[in-house]
Amino acid sequence: MAAVTDAHETVIERSSGWLHLDWRELWEYRDLLVLLVQRDFISRYKQTLLGPLWFLLQPVLTAAVFAVVFRGIAGISTDDVPPLLFYLCGLLGWNYFAQNVTTGGATFINNSALFGKVYFPRLLVPVSIVAANLVALALQAVPFVAFFFFYKLTGRAENVQPDWRALLVPLPIAHIALLSLGVSLWMSASTAKYRDLVHLNQYLVQIWMFATPVFWSLGKVPPQWQWLVWANPMAVPVAALRACLLGRGTLGPQEIAISVAITLLVLGTGIAVFQKVERTVVDSV
Repeated sequence: MAAVTDAHETVIERSSGWLHLDWRELWEYRDLLVLLVQRDFISRYKQTLLGPLWFLLQPVLTAAVFAVVFRGIAGISTDDVPPLLFYLCGLLGWNYFAQNVTTGGATFINNSALFGKVYFPRLLVPVSIVAANLVALALQAVPFVAFFFFYKLTGRAENVQPDWRALLVPLPIAHIALLSLGVSLWMSASTAKYRDLVHLNQYLVQIWMFATPVFWSLGKVPPQWQWLVWANPMAVPVAALRACLLGRGTLGPQEIAISVAITLLVLGTGIAVFQKVERTVVDSV
């Protein structure tokens, strides 16, 4: 009697519509997502002198420069919070956002060889970058925590009084993750066809930081300019992290709603544009 074998066939069909997100397919490739996260994390430390220590030094050095330039020379207020602590808190959210956007914005360029050899949901790559950078975020939180306890023990941070809002820290982090994913999808779609836009995207990220309350306080913004600040979707999660970790500042439901709405719009349209470009990008990169 001949053996009976079950034949398994996978059919890859072109998606229709301007937005088609197959959650079941993404779940089926969850093991690949884990491998991509490991790849991004390991490749970042390969052949480096200090390895993960770079993520500890980078925010400290940046905060020190901010303290000299913006606090010492420009005299920009830090809301009676020790400057290093104020800047380290602002850099927590911003560095996570910038790393996601900078790396994820070159998805098609950096993974063109992989995309041309095997099929898998291309969306897994920028998602894996956002997930892998959570490790970097955790490492960058170490110097913040160290300086926080140093200032508290030395009595130099009496105005810093975290409260129950510290339990809400995952919410602004999730907000930044979704926003950075949406922005990186837009950037990766644009750089797939015009590679020189990579340099423009990096410049835009640098300019974006100055429009975000990383080294300046929201309380010092004149009333006639506040609408412009809240039009920046990164302003709310950065301010929310300060409110959660330092107990400084408040956010109204209107500002939060505007930022969340812009984030969902950027993410939704980013997924649509990314999926449209991925259908033909292998032939052009």
